[in-house]
Amino acid sequence: MASVLPDDETGDALRLLEQNGSDLSRPLEMDFFASVPSQAAGDAVALRVVELGFAASVEQDEDSQQWTCYCTKTIVPNYAMVVEIEAQIDAVAQAHGGHADGFGSFGNGDDQL
Repeated sequence: MASVLPDDETGDALRLLEQNGSDLSRPLEMDFFASVPSQAAGDAVALRVVELGFAASVEQDEDSQQWTCYCTKTIVPNYAMVVEIEAQIDAVAQAHGGHADGFGSFGNGDDQL
């Protein structure tokens, strides 16, 4: 049964996870993205989010040359929690000249394992 989610970007993304077979009442690994201006900024964001319980990696896109810090955590997602994490990632990224840039997951549906 799909949950009732607000009609905004976060709600839409969570709805899409459900539509693709994920069960939002079960744990799933989520990647929260922080767009950063440089590798040094990404490394600083990564250090801080690791302190907050995330796994982190910093990568540069080959095509756009833009830097992203991937902040990964396994959670049982609900809308309020995801919004709170997005705000937390945004605050950390802004301190280093960046900003939160959404989230993603490969989901937890049986056909996605």
